[in-house]
Amino acid sequence: MYRLVFTQVLRRFDAEAVHRLTVSGLALLARLPLLKRLLHRVLAPHDPALRVTAFGVHFPGPLGLAAGFDKDAACAEGIAALGFGHVEVGTITAHGQPGNPRPRLFRLPRERALINRMGFNNDGALAAARRLRRPRGVPVVVGVNIGKTKVVPESGAVADYVTSAKRLAPLADYLVVNVSSPNTPGLRDLQAVSLLRPLLTAVKEVADATPRRTPLLVKIAPDLADTDIDAIADLALELGLDGIIATNTTIRHSGETGGLSGRPLKKRSLEVLRRLRARVGDGLTLVSAGGVEDADDVWERLLAGATLVQGYSGWIYGGPLWASRIHRQLSVRARRHGMKSITEAIGRTA
Repeated sequence: MYRLVFTQVLRRFDAEAVHRLTVSGLALLARLPLLKRLLHRVLAPHDPALRVTAFGVHFPGPLGLAAGFDKDAACAEGIAALGFGHVEVGTITAHGQPGNPRPRLFRLPRERALINRMGFNNDGALAAARRLRRPRGVPVVVGVNIGKTKVVPESGAVADYVTSAKRLAPLADYLVVNVSSPNTPGLRDLQAVSLLRPLLTAVKEVADATPRRTPLLVKIAPDLADTDIDAIADLALELGLDGIIATNTTIRHSGETGGLSGRPLKKRSLEVLRRLRARVGDGLTLVSAGGVEDADDVWERLLAGATLVQGYSGWIYGGPLWASRIHRQLSVRARRHGMKSITEAIGRTA
């Protein structure tokens, strides 16, 4: 049914307009307690075998929504009610900004992919903090992804990230430093270890000082050379980070300017995950994102060493029940393999 609706209706409208309408609908759902709780009871993962613990945080299931959809922390509860094990909001910057000129979001249905050059459009850290302080009517693990304000020069990047971290880390279940979006000029340069070290060190001081010590992760690009991936992995271990999210979108494509996500990213994302696992073992939590479409993909990422898996484009093409369906299939698969917990699958083929 959803495929028919997508093909005959949704794809005829501007991609960003549909996105904004969806966010508004989910934000409305988040304000309807009875409906929200009913959907959560029916669609959210409740099987104990699916539970995962990572960096001290308990997740009801391994599959979450990647950053980029709920940019302003406006609808995390609505998303969780549809079956996601966690929601990563953002990317949020210290100061609100409009992002890049439109059009800036494009569908590639044949490739089951998206291209975006949104440019961190968001209302800023203070506005997001106000939303995150609201009481939650359903349980939801919320990660907060922070990035650099576009007008801030490289010399001011550390202070800019620290401002966001101070406002948001106390309200996050985990915090992510995003230095891998291709849509903010110069941002990916911060992945160089010489620049990344002082940035992560400063943000970690803020995260460590929160009342519950907020776990800190870094999100990297798929376009890094293997030696750079190794260097970041080594740095994350050295600094005592909690994890790495691999990967963001890729600029290695021939379409519209921007970052490509979805099916074409599947192979490289898995390669990066396997390289990280070989480098860090179980010393860091690895979160795999990029090209995740179905339960087979999630299962493969778990076997390769991911503790958590994230999707975005797969949800756009798979429909509102996508995450719930995958979690149900994972539950069946885990029991078929004789596993009491899906965590038994993590790293089996690493």
